[in-house]
Amino acid sequence: MRYRVRALNTATASTNKIHDDSVAMRLGFRGGLVPGVDVYAYLCHLPAERWGRTWLERGTMTARFESPVYDGDEVEVTATAGGEGDGVLDLTLCDSSGARCAVGRATLPARPPDAPDPGGWPSGPPPAEPPPASAESLTAGPLGSIAATFAAERADEYLDDIREALPLFRSEQVAHPGWLLRMANSVLVANVRLGPWIHVESEVRFLGAVGDGDRVETRALVTGVRERSGHRFVDLDVLQVVAGRPAGRIAHTAIYRPRGLS
Repeated sequence: MRYRVRALNTATASTNKIHDDSVAMRLGFRGGLVPGVDVYAYLCHLPAERWGRTWLERGTMTARFESPVYDGDEVEVTATAGGEGDGVLDLTLCDSSGARCAVGRATLPARPPDAPDPGGWPSGPPPAEPPPASAESLTAGPLGSIAATFAAERADEYLDDIREALPLFRSEQVAHPGWLLRMANSVLVANVRLGPWIHVESEVRFLGAVGDGDRVETRALVTGVRERSGHRFVDLDVLQVVAGRPAGRIAHTAIYRPRGLS
């Protein structure tokens, strides 16, 4: 299975200046980075095409971003059946030069997973004035939660941005996993002040499809803060809740302070 898509940097106006050409180039990149959540969305196309809505109700999707994807590049996603059988797809995304930029694995378990108790993820507002991101501020307590309503009539703009044409998302009024993953970034941004930062990996377990009019509350716990090779990382355990039921759980990793920042 193969899928080609022309990448678009949807975040040139973002407060995260890693998506700005001039800032990204000062950090050693060729230009502004296409957001990891959008690269994740490209990876989602083939499993969504193969398994449809059932995948959104009980599947999984893991993605790790190894090197940047840049605006305007035509990238190719390939999927091969994993060793475990028909319920596994191993995914690779390469840029137009053939360089590997991201890898992923999508699965469709035979049975729905057990849903976690939402009480383990406290709900409450983020700080009115978020503190600068640091090991201390990130581990001071549970992160404040955020919420957004999925409106199918407004989804086309997002789907155009990620170049997604599957009828599953265009006409069946279900939220795209990439749209939901964006909120894992947003909950971090709502709780601490960040300079340029980089989303590097996500492991997502779908616990139910999100439909038109569903209000999605995103809650998060910090499970780790660490330093490696000069980068400072944060790990989040994110739960998305719709009408009191878990809709998805995400292990989300970001470099909250890249090396080379003064």
